Amino acid sequence: MAQHMINLADLNPYILCSICKGYLIDATTITECLHTFCKSCIVRHFYYSNRCPKCNVVVHQTQPLYNIRLDRQLQDIVFKLVVNLEEREKTQMFNFYKERGLEMPKPVVTQPVTTARGRPKKLFGPVFRIPPELDVSLLLEFIGADEGTGSFKPLEKKFVRVSGEATIGHVEKFLRRKMELATTCQVDIICADHLLEHYQTLRDILAEIGKRALQEVNNEPS
Repeated sequence: MAQHMINLADLNPYILCSICKGYLIDATTITECLHTFCKSCIVRHFYYSNRCPKCNVVVHQTQPLYNIRLDRQLQDIVFKLVVNLEEREKTQMFNFYKERGLEMPKPVVTQPVTTARGRPKKLFGPVFRIPPELDVSLLLEFIGADEGTGSFKPLEKKFVRVSGEATIGHVEKFLRRKMELATTCQVDIICADHLLEHYQTLRDILAEIGKRALQEVNNEPS
C-alpha cells in the first residue's frame, strides 16, 4: 500500500495555539466550543475575559476555568509530530526545578491496557508532562506602596504554578524571598476581597471561592 507523506505545515492549524502561536504545550480544551490552547495561555486569558479567544463564546459567567479539560491524547500527538519539542519542554522543566532546589518528578509512564480478549492494547509511549501535582495557577498582583519605592524588588513573573496543597503561609514565604522583604514588613494576601489565613490551602480556597461564585450566580434575579 502506497504511503502518502504529509508536511508538518499542513497540520499546524490543528496543533498550534492561537494565543501564543507556538505548538501546544499541556494542551487544554474548552468544553463549550472544543477549541484548544496551551494551558498556561488559556489560564492567563481567562484572568481578563470569560470568552473563548478564538470564537468569542461565553465559557462561564464567573468561573471559566471550570469548563476546561486537559487533552492528553492531542498532546501526545503533538509531541510525536514535532521533533525535539518534548525534550525541550523536559529541559525547561528540569531547569525550573534545579533553580529552585527541588527534586525533579519522574515522568508519567503509561501502563499497558488489556482488551476483552486478553491481548495488550497498543498505546502511545510515555511522554513527559507537566507534573499533575502542580495543579493550581496563581496570578500575583502587588497592591500597596507604589512599585519602585521601599526596600523590595518587583515580581519578575506574575504567574506561578504550584501544588494545591500549598498554604497561604507557603505563598507568603515565596513572596518574601522573591521580593526580598524585611522580616518587619507585613504581608497580607487577598483573594476575591477576602483576607486569607496562613493555614488555608490553595485547593480549599479555590473550592470555597467557586462555591461562592456559583451561589452568587444562582441568586441573581432572572
